Amino acid sequence: MPSKFDESDFVDRDLEAAHETAAPSPEPELPPEDSPPPPSAEELTERVSETQHKLAELKQMQEELERERTEIEEARRRRSELSTGREEMVQNLTRGIGLLEEAELSSGRTAEQLSRTVADLRTSLDKINLINEEEWTDENWSVELTKALTTIENSRMEWNGARLKWPLLDGETELAPSVAATAQPVQAADRPRLDQFSFGQLSKLGLAFTWPLVLVGIAIVVLLLLSRS
Repeated sequence: MPSKFDESDFVDRDLEAAHETAAPSPEPELPPEDSPPPPSAEELTERVSETQHKLAELKQMQEELERERTEIEEARRRRSELSTGREEMVQNLTRGIGLLEEAELSSGRTAEQLSRTVADLRTSLDKINLINEEEWTDENWSVELTKALTTIENSRMEWNGARLKWPLLDGETELAPSVAATAQPVQAADRPRLDQFSFGQLSKLGLAFTWPLVLVGIAIVVLLLLSRS
């Protein structure tokens, strides 16, 4: 007698569909022959050489950048030195020229010396005023900067020489040149010459200069004779 129930009636079709959806599909495995092989010893050696070469290039680039930075810092320092020195010397020279020109009007025998000093200071001031940084180019600015700094240094030497000669520039009330600037020419002019002395006077001068040596020689001879006896 055939069964009235079919086996398919007891199967949950929805549950089977959920199991089929949740189950991940397996990924195909790569065959062993498709994976890249490990690097050989020669390849590793070549990689090491390439890395060392890159490190050497980076080190050289770093040294070049350090050298460039040093040059830039030095250029900045020199430009700052030019700006400061230029302002300082323009003020000093302008003030000094004004003081000496005012003193020149009331001076007597020192008028000529004052005039020469004023002319020298004015020349230095004119050279400083000729420095025009706006005309410098990228090709010649370093050379022009060196020339400008030399001009500033020369003007500073001229100014210091004028200060030594004229105490008025340092705020003193004395107008006449300082003793240090005038003592040597006066002494040279007053010093007597040898052709002004007679033969007898020259002989006396020679004896006065050499008699200590004569006494020393006599003492040595006496000591030698005493030591032999």
